[in-house]
Amino acid sequence: MANSTSAPASELSAIDRFFKITERGSTVGTEIRGGLVTFFAMAYIVVLNPLIIGTVQDGTGQYLGGGDEPNLGMIAAATALVAGVMTILMGVLANYPMALAAGLGLNAVVAFSIAGLPDVTWADAMGLVVIEGVIILVLVLTGFREAVFRAVPVELKTAIGVGIGLFITLIGLANAGFVTGDGATVLALGNLGTWPILVFVVGLVLTIVLWVRKVKGAMLIAILVATVLAVILENTLHIGARSEENPAGFNSAPTFSGVVEVPDFGILGHFSLLGSFQSIGVVTVILLVFSLLLADFFDTMGTMVAVGGEAKLLDEQGNPPKTKQILVVDSVAAIAGGMGSVSSNTSYVESTAGVGEGARTGLASVVTGGLFLLATFLSPIVALVPYEAAAPALVFVGFLMLTQIAGIDWKNVEIAIPAFLTIITMPFTYSIADGIGAGFIAFLIIKLALGKVKQVHPLMWTASILFVLYFTLDPIRAALGL
Repeated sequence: MANSTSAPASELSAIDRFFKITERGSTVGTEIRGGLVTFFAMAYIVVLNPLIIGTVQDGTGQYLGGGDEPNLGMIAAATALVAGVMTILMGVLANYPMALAAGLGLNAVVAFSIAGLPDVTWADAMGLVVIEGVIILVLVLTGFREAVFRAVPVELKTAIGVGIGLFITLIGLANAGFVTGDGATVLALGNLGTWPILVFVVGLVLTIVLWVRKVKGAMLIAILVATVLAVILENTLHIGARSEENPAGFNSAPTFSGVVEVPDFGILGHFSLLGSFQSIGVVTVILLVFSLLLADFFDTMGTMVAVGGEAKLLDEQGNPPKTKQILVVDSVAAIAGGMGSVSSNTSYVESTAGVGEGARTGLASVVTGGLFLLATFLSPIVALVPYEAAAPALVFVGFLMLTQIAGIDWKNVEIAIPAFLTIITMPFTYSIADGIGAGFIAFLIIKLALGKVKQVHPLMWTASILFVLYFTLDPIRAALGL
């Protein structure tokens, strides 16, 4: 009997040592909960990515996967597969509680700005994603990407984390329909008299109550309760999905079509590295790859800081442990996303939801990745969790991340103004990279104005100049007639 009980203890000890769970002040149970929360907070990508890249015809009139009709099932399966594999790699190789999946924003660029160009095929577009990923990987392996990250002032890194906090709060509020675009104003309150909003409010209130009462698994419990409420409401009142004809519907209606669905990975490997050069020319290819590269490069930097800041894993210079390994996995994920025909995969800021639940190690990422792999078979179950049920976790984590703002010296205008621009630009432009760029450029301008050029790290100069080019890409393309 003694032998039968010692084996699990030994295994647990090995897991603890490998992931440094106790060393980072966590437990196996906490890591599992954190991994679950991160998965539920970002599981929407399995449904949303196909809707973005799977419903757009390429320059030859074909949908991703081939044919005259969308292949959403294949894209969903591949999206979950690549996300699962890369998130597990992040956990095992970098021991960091950060998940990866097809990047929102990046997938829209691939769909609407690349694949739709005349004569460009989906294989050509995914080939550009692979090229971009290879370039980023080279920058990591040569130490350039990590060097740029370390050259950023600590307080500016703090501002990046705060800005991302506001950004994911806006994502949560928008996903729930609590705020929406309006003809008269940029943002306005959504229709608060709907059942989906009730689901969101119940989830948020429950999250707050459980959190202040220090209940373990507060966010996960809230997500599950809100999901059950949504399923009950949908099956009794038949609310349906939100649309122009049904504005009071769910942003993603909880629908049940079974438990298991055999995945079709037919789109894996459908990419062409050189096809785009023939169809759109070298100059256009360079500009498109550069725009993908810069957004991917700095999005991950911001997310890495946000996750590390929330988990209290950053050192005195604001750097997380195993920075290089984190960046290598993220770069490989970009390549894998292109090779898997699901667009560039990148680190997800929703990982902060799991960190807010207590995740501190890569075990949480392994759990999240494992759930993504299961989702390739259990996509009907994943579809049960509506945006409205997952959004409260994002909003609440936004609050937790906003508390880092105390680490910025607001009386020092040399850092306060760049920090301010970083923080407000992210949510207002719906882009992490845009916020980082605004802060970098402002930092450089202020140092120039004060005659303190020597205080600016050479790599900050490089990054700021690249951001100037990034923001002026559209005028440059227009001037060249591209």
